[in-house]
Amino acid sequence: MFERAGDIADEGFVESFNDDVFARYSRIDYAVNCAGILGKNTMKAVDMQTVDFDLLNNINYRGTWLSCRAQLRNMLRQEPHPEHPKQRGSIVNIASQLGIVARPGAGECRFLSSGRSWLVLKFIVAAYCASKAAIINMTRANAIDYSEDGIRVNCVCPGVIETPMTTSSKEMADALKPAIDIAPMRRMGTPDEVADAVLFLCSSQASFIQGHALVVDGGYTIN
Repeated sequence: MFERAGDIADEGFVESFNDDVFARYSRIDYAVNCAGILGKNTMKAVDMQTVDFDLLNNINYRGTWLSCRAQLRNMLRQEPHPEHPKQRGSIVNIASQLGIVARPGAGECRFLSSGRSWLVLKFIVAAYCASKAAIINMTRANAIDYSEDGIRVNCVCPGVIETPMTTSSKEMADALKPAIDIAPMRRMGTPDEVADAVLFLCSSQASFIQGHALVVDGGYTIN
């Protein structure tokens, strides 16, 4: 289990974590890579500091890339599942609707942290959109490379999802309202709705789905 955000970007940690899981269970049938940050105190590209860019991409893109590589290496060591002979393993990466369409870098909200101090979050930055687009194309490339090995690689692109972060304050809700209103369904999604999509792509029911970016966004990207 990753205890610190930086662990997901640590090559040695990611490799040993996945190797330990494989050693304990002798297989990795399904893997879901769901780690990411939005970034803080950054807006448009010219306002973003390099250190913030590196932090965001180390977790969002590098972390997902490292995890995929470690999972693929272990899945290649195993035979197809006895009950699902067409599938040796399945990986689902979590990208974002903003990996498909971009938004301006404007917007600011203030919310109380657990320490009861005000934090300022300015979003959405070009680097975030790019990091999620990178995950989508990495997913497609890995799907091509490992199809002949019986490994499927797909991704889910959530929209605005109802979580403690997105519902933490009225200010946060107000900042997200324009994005919610763009989508025809005009509401936040739920974690369960994202999880259902992930489970489907992991399962043998999706045995002929490969390299797909499944958007779960209430219709945001069709406008």
